[in-house]
Amino acid sequence: MIVTVSTVKDHLSNVQRFVEGNLDGGVDHMVVFLDARAPKVKAWLDTRPEVTAVVTDDTWWRGQRPALLNRRQNANANLVRHVLADLGWAEWLFHVDADEVLQLDRDELAGVPAREPAVSVPPLEVVSIAEPDGPPVLFKRLLDDGELHLVTALGLLAEPTNSRYFRSHIAGKVGIRPGADVWLGIHKATDPGGRRLPLVQRPGVEMLHYEAFSREDFVRKWVAMVGSGPSVNFGTHRMALATALRTLVGMELDEETRARYLARFYDLHMADPVDDLAALGLLESRPPLSHGHRPQVLDESRRSALAAAVEGLRTQDKKRFVPPKDPAKGETAPSAAGAGLTEKVRRRMRRQG
Repeated sequence: MIVTVSTVKDHLSNVQRFVEGNLDGGVDHMVVFLDARAPKVKAWLDTRPEVTAVVTDDTWWRGQRPALLNRRQNANANLVRHVLADLGWAEWLFHVDADEVLQLDRDELAGVPAREPAVSVPPLEVVSIAEPDGPPVLFKRLLDDGELHLVTALGLLAEPTNSRYFRSHIAGKVGIRPGADVWLGIHKATDPGGRRLPLVQRPGVEMLHYEAFSREDFVRKWVAMVGSGPSVNFGTHRMALATALRTLVGMELDEETRARYLARFYDLHMADPVDDLAALGLLESRPPLSHGHRPQVLDESRRSALAAAVEGLRTQDKKRFVPPKDPAKGETAPSAAGAGLTEKVRRRMRRQG
């Protein structure tokens, strides 16, 4: 049984693509935390037996909602890890965002040795077209050194690095065994002391990232992101773009002028040279819902037990589910939630080999 956990704030059509894509891509059950009030999204999620939807209102955060999205994501993800470790039936847990769709070769995952607690999920990033004429289909993969120098020499890239080639993260995501003594981060897995764990890589275990696939989607997502409060660490290049965009959004401009410069910003920094990349054979076609997985739907007993266990932690302090920081960086020690599971999960892992 493969499970995902997500903290989502998006409109219904994107959430539908996200849920249906992940279920088609190899996932059996999804735990979706709604990061904002969204009655239509919640109503639709509740019609899906493959989804457990959780509203994170003031009762969830006890009036102490973390300002940073990453902290909310980490707390929600590891709360689910804690619950699944106790329930015992989930084999893998992956953290994915609302614009990410897993593509999982289940046979490859089944072949990961039981002693290995975490796997890597490298990204494929959707190409961005200003006004696409249909659902996104073409994706960029990470390039090797020669390919990076080629596209740079051809004037298609400012410098030969994947961090400039991709508009978003190149780290991908992570899957962990919920019963292992391991914490689930946004892009990493860590031990109870906060130290990063090595990740197993398997062919056919990857993720489609629908990051700013059109001009409209870019404006919607990035304008919301730069205006959402505390700064997110995008990395040097993306942070510079975010600062510039925040300045543009904050100017007292009429709507027509603002729209014109947002379009120029997109054309200069986000749109991909799709024809050239396709001609060079650097793109991969991934039509929607083409993976063909049929989810193993939880029976009513397991669904109810999962929902009840998550809701049973509603009034608990969520800080205990935030992963410990790396002690090498002089930061915090492990929190209590992982320590309580340590001996039990070690015994389980030893039995598994």
